[in-house]
Amino acid sequence: MRAVKNLLVLYTGGTIGMLETPQGLAPAGGFEARMRDHLGQCPDAPSLQWSLRELNPLIDSANMQQANWLAMRDAIVDAVEHSGHDGILVLHGTDTLAYSAAALSFLLLGLPAPVLLTGSMLPAGTPDSDAWDNLIGALRQFERGLDDGVQLYFHGRLLHGCRASKLRSEAFDAFTAPARHRDGERAAAIPVTLDYRHVRQPVKLAVLPVFPGLCADHVHALLASGIQGLVLECYGSGTGPSDDQALLHALHSAQQRGVVVVAISQCPEGSVVFDTYAAGSRLRDTGLVSGGGMTREAALGKLFALLGAQLTPQEVRQWFALDLCAERA
Repeated sequence: MRAVKNLLVLYTGGTIGMLETPQGLAPAGGFEARMRDHLGQCPDAPSLQWSLRELNPLIDSANMQQANWLAMRDAIVDAVEHSGHDGILVLHGTDTLAYSAAALSFLLLGLPAPVLLTGSMLPAGTPDSDAWDNLIGALRQFERGLDDGVQLYFHGRLLHGCRASKLRSEAFDAFTAPARHRDGERAAAIPVTLDYRHVRQPVKLAVLPVFPGLCADHVHALLASGIQGLVLECYGSGTGPSDDQALLHALHSAQQRGVVVVAISQCPEGSVVFDTYAAGSRLRDTGLVSGGGMTREAALGKLFALLGAQLTPQEVRQWFALDLCAERA
């Protein structure tokens, strides 16, 4: 851990900097002046050297897409490698904050600087807003010192970037790290193809929850859309309708077509252990890769980073099964 001396604040939009418009709250530029004005009025404000960069376009995080993740990754790598920044604070909307934290965790493997994401439930400047508390709290984390890697700071809590989920839509303590069992094997080293310097490409991904009524047609429809990876949210410890031969065949055919299908638990505090039940074993035998105790956000972000590195399906399955940044262990 080391104190950050030259921080970049990367402003992507989100509630924290929104202003009222005739259509409702919307992302607004000029946040650096507002931030400097507020910090200048705080006698105990963190004494960090910082500069702010606005990503263009600023977005409501409900509009987050893979292209935005890649733009954030590019801006962060440029800031560290070419502009001398030794820490990055990302200001982000809350709807997809946990998704972006997870995706960046895998896009920035090996980056020699800490990255912290924060946002707010109410815009800065509104009565009783949590915006300035979250922002100043995040700055204090950099002042005290942070380990390299991606983390999320919200309502006084520092959370691992690959373990956070949004739990509440209105309360200030909106984010948590669900207690999910993790026992994955740690990768001995990160290959060059997964290093933060390796540029990624957009990929087609889908998430499909198992539910009473799920059938082969649902899987076939997703395959017809051209997906390259699928996160299957199973029951409990990794079970599903194992007596539906058509569904099992559809999942198996997906693997044969080069689609990587990974399994996670849809329980907030669940973990996939296929061999617990015969119903789980039969799903595993179709070729599913266990995500262990990974969250949806982590599984999706990891698939994006692996497939986006243009690895083969077999290589993706191999690296997905290993722990890369404490998402599985």
